[in-house]
Amino acid sequence: MRFVPTKTVEQQSCLMLHRARHLFIRQQTAVINSIRAYLAEFGIVAPVGRRGVEQLLEVVADKANHRLPEVARACLAALGSQLRALKAQILEFDRRIIAWHRSSATSKRLDAIPGVGPALATALVASIADPRAFRSGRDFSAWVGLVPKQNSSGGKDKLGSISKRGDRYLRSLFTAGALAVIRYAKIHGTDHRPWLTRLLTRRPTKIAAIALANKLARMAWAMMAKGECYNEPAALAV
Repeated sequence: MRFVPTKTVEQQSCLMLHRARHLFIRQQTAVINSIRAYLAEFGIVAPVGRRGVEQLLEVVADKANHRLPEVARACLAALGSQLRALKAQILEFDRRIIAWHRSSATSKRLDAIPGVGPALATALVASIADPRAFRSGRDFSAWVGLVPKQNSSGGKDKLGSISKRGDRYLRSLFTAGALAVIRYAKIHGTDHRPWLTRLLTRRPTKIAAIALANKLARMAWAMMAKGECYNEPAALAV
């Protein structure tokens, strides 16, 4: 039987920060989609992105624009106020996460890994009470949900798709970090990352991102379990 180590009060508080922020981000997305959908019913559309939403809210605020009935304008104005309140609260959560990150030595060490920022570093420190509870980096990446399903028998290894049975939030952060590394490598060249270069020539970007996320998870576990700092590989130091 395996027991889950008890988290500290500080770890649990940081997890609440992440969970509340994630909830507000989902609510923000829902409000934005509602604003776009309601205005589209009146033939008012805008480009995708933050600027497009701002353009739509400018139309709502313009009372001289007679394309919107007053009842619809009142509803959309309320949604706009809700959206601004959500954005302000998300920024406040971001500031608190950054402050928690700066107060944690382990989080600051993890931040040195390419693709691991303050959000992922603090989430890792808050989620894992004892890294040594995992026997290896592979066990940790399996716990996150970044390993393929096993359908092996008779000495034949048959690997399926990514299991996605672990921590959904950490998995999404690792994947986003890996995609950021790949985007940076494509813009500035991948010669200094030979492993990633070879992988991108054989596999699509999203599959390569999952493989890189798995690698990042193993590196993060090793640093947490052994108390080490990030050592840049020789191929990257050139």
